[in-house]
Amino acid sequence: MGKTNQSSVTEFVLLGLSGYPELEAIYFVLVLFMYLVILLGNGVIIIVNVCDSRLHTPMYFFLSNLSFLDICYTSSSIPIFLSSFLTSRKTISFSGCGVQMFLSFAMGATECVLLSMMAFDRYVAICNPLRYPIIMSKNSYVPMAAGSWIAGGVNSLLQTSLAMRLPFCGDNVINHFTCEILAVLKLACADISINVISMVVANMIFLVIPVLFIFISYVFILSTILRIPSSEGRRKAFSTCSAHLTVVIIFYGTILFMYAKPKAKDSSGADKVQVTDKIISLFYGVVTPMLNPLIYSLRNKDVKAAVKNILCQKCFSGGK
Repeated sequence: MGKTNQSSVTEFVLLGLSGYPELEAIYFVLVLFMYLVILLGNGVIIIVNVCDSRLHTPMYFFLSNLSFLDICYTSSSIPIFLSSFLTSRKTISFSGCGVQMFLSFAMGATECVLLSMMAFDRYVAICNPLRYPIIMSKNSYVPMAAGSWIAGGVNSLLQTSLAMRLPFCGDNVINHFTCEILAVLKLACADISINVISMVVANMIFLVIPVLFIFISYVFILSTILRIPSSEGRRKAFSTCSAHLTVVIIFYGTILFMYAKPKAKDSSGADKVQVTDKIISLFYGVVTPMLNPLIYSLRNKDVKAAVKNILCQKCFSGGK
């Protein structure tokens, strides 16, 4: 880069699926449908948890946090993603890109920590049920959830500020659906070693450590379940964890594949790999939040009973 092409970038162009116009209409309808399902499914969980006092327990408190988080995460990117299909100019301002990057990164990191908190809740419920009301009191689980949000926000603020302070020289085309941090870093015309190191450290804190914590929790959970004498008791105990385990596998499987190895340079000629990465990113960003309420709560008998109870009592129009 011998040229003095140091004009500051004021906006970015989101490439998305511009090279595949035949797919854009399909993805617009598909993503719009999934986004509406996300808002409906997660919104129902939050309303039910607020309105039904029987669900005022640590497990459902964490679930409502997870649902709110999924709504925030998808709402930070999906509306822009959908609007890009309707216009020929697929741009986002520099500051808008920074805000989107911060929100998506914060929500992702928060969910990592929140899922580990939920694993701890299941561990205490199954391995130490007599002390569960004491260990998982309101004075414990509320700070646990708040700490997850604070940790995710602080990490996101650090990563976003490091990325957006980089100089961007001319090339402002982001080869992604959104302002995904790795795609933005590829446009920087400066050394990004500090960014890569900070992301590796963040991966250790928000990916590796929570995964290890969840793994150790489930080792103790499974060993406790296997010691239950009756098969009915074992099945009942495992059913309280199966939904969480499914969500963990889907969430961490996609996020580890995407972010565990930050790439500093763009490898030319890897068009198919880039398209695959975009589809995986879409899966992580839309499909996972859509599946969470379906896997976790909407098939849960307590939630179903609460929904019926709320509909019967007309919680929306009546008082308390």
